Amino acid sequence: MATTTPTGVRGGSQSEPTPDGAPMTHPQIMKALSGLMLGMFVAILSSTIVSNALPQIISDLGGTQSSYTWVVTAALLSMTAATPLWGKLSDLFSKKLLVQISLVIYVLGSVVAGLSQNTGTLIACRVVQGIGVGGLSALAQIVMAAMISPRERGRYSGYLGAVFAVATVGGPLLGGVITDTDWLGWRWCFYVGVPFAVIALIVLQKTLRLPVVRRDVKVDWLGAFLISAAVSTLLIWVTQAGTSYDWVSWQTWAMTGGALVLGLLFVLVESKASEPIIPLRLFRNKTITLASAASLFVGVAMFSGTVFFSQFFQLARGETPTMSGILTIPMIGGLFVSSTVSGQVITKTGRWKAWLVSGGVLLTAGLGLLGTLRYDTPYWHIAIYMALTGLGLGMMMQNLVLATQNQVAAEDLGVASSVVTFFRSLGGAVGVSALGAVMANRVTHYVKDGLAALGPQAAAMGHGGTGGGAIPHLDQLPPPFRAVVESAYGHGVGDVFLYAAPAALLGLLLVVFIKEVALRSKPVADAPAAASPVAAPAAAPVAAEAQAPAGSTK
Repeated sequence: MATTTPTGVRGGSQSEPTPDGAPMTHPQIMKALSGLMLGMFVAILSSTIVSNALPQIISDLGGTQSSYTWVVTAALLSMTAATPLWGKLSDLFSKKLLVQISLVIYVLGSVVAGLSQNTGTLIACRVVQGIGVGGLSALAQIVMAAMISPRERGRYSGYLGAVFAVATVGGPLLGGVITDTDWLGWRWCFYVGVPFAVIALIVLQKTLRLPVVRRDVKVDWLGAFLISAAVSTLLIWVTQAGTSYDWVSWQTWAMTGGALVLGLLFVLVESKASEPIIPLRLFRNKTITLASAASLFVGVAMFSGTVFFSQFFQLARGETPTMSGILTIPMIGGLFVSSTVSGQVITKTGRWKAWLVSGGVLLTAGLGLLGTLRYDTPYWHIAIYMALTGLGLGMMMQNLVLATQNQVAAEDLGVASSVVTFFRSLGGAVGVSALGAVMANRVTHYVKDGLAALGPQAAAMGHGGTGGGAIPHLDQLPPPFRAVVESAYGHGVGDVFLYAAPAALLGLLLVVFIKEVALRSKPVADAPAAASPVAAPAAAPVAAEAQAPAGSTK
């Protein structure tokens, strides 16, 4: 293991202080980040482990396609609303304590979720889980930024990307195995992350040391409520429109109008709040604005893949939950390779925009090709499409956060980082909700068409077991009807990816207009506030900081 210190790594934040504030070595950084990475592993595991179990869970609990979507969306929504709040709190309180609180919230939500007897209880528990996961996701990037310079952060972001990939591929596989194991069952998908969370709490207590700056604060609870209410209203409308009421109806006008009013009130409150949850002045910086908007569209692509692939493999191809997880490995492998390699190269070169643009191209291409999916598409075609999608996601996710962190002063680090994560989660929540509604509509349409083609007797079934948006049990359907349902789900999932592809294209167009600024060689905590483009647009260029001595401390 190397004992030299990477340029730009700050001393004084390590688990074992070095003499005279000397910079941290690579082993010391890895030790300090070990508990954080374990916490990230828990967060991602909780998001992915249920993906392949959901068709079975919803069937057992008597849920519908709408319930299926809301089990995912509820967690994303609470994570979206909580992320900027965690970011603001991290600028005011102990980051280490906040990470531990996030883990405790996650554990409580997971335990109760495993005891759910209906979809309503499960959805409520997923809201609690999402609050905890939102804290872990936002705080991981914030803690890293407090310790490591943007130039070196690419290297360690690659490690986080590797943890993300392992948890993402391991989660569905583990969830599938648990679901397929008779003496365990799907409820253990919620219990299995609890031991990891407890271990992460212990490791964090022993390894993570960060300075705590205390000051008088006022948390913007009203802002958090308004943004949550606005997004919730919008998602309820998208989920119910076309089934409970028509797309053009008084309910539609009431909900969209209400969401717009709540959104405008949120902007008004934020403009006047002394400690806004999302400081609007950040968006004066073009990079932060473009990166946030791009993250919104990346979130649509990222979460649509993890949610709908399980339905494709299980309901369109008849695979088990375990095999469903195995078959998604190409996408996770692509994400793992691109996030790790891009992080290493960015650290060496200080250049990041080419990775964002390349990622946008690959993501758009991958989703466009996935739009051609049918239940009988050769798997090797699907594997290539998934790999392209994974490569694109790996190049864009962490690097959009990195580009934003490179633009802000120390006091805005937490909230700026969480803003990008917020928009990614928001994109995921809106995307999953909207695409889930599209999925339910298209599957019902294709099932009716398929049954009509079988003759009058088959057409009399009307929905082939999918009536009211119900998730069918394929094993209980007669062979002719099963073939119709499998074809319908294959075509329906293809339509979902086809609708997601334009979102990825918009993300690509946005990153093209981001101006590349060379990454700083000092941690943002050490950089003068005046050097931030947000704090003082007329200040010296950020790139000039690359010439500053490495390893400086407060």
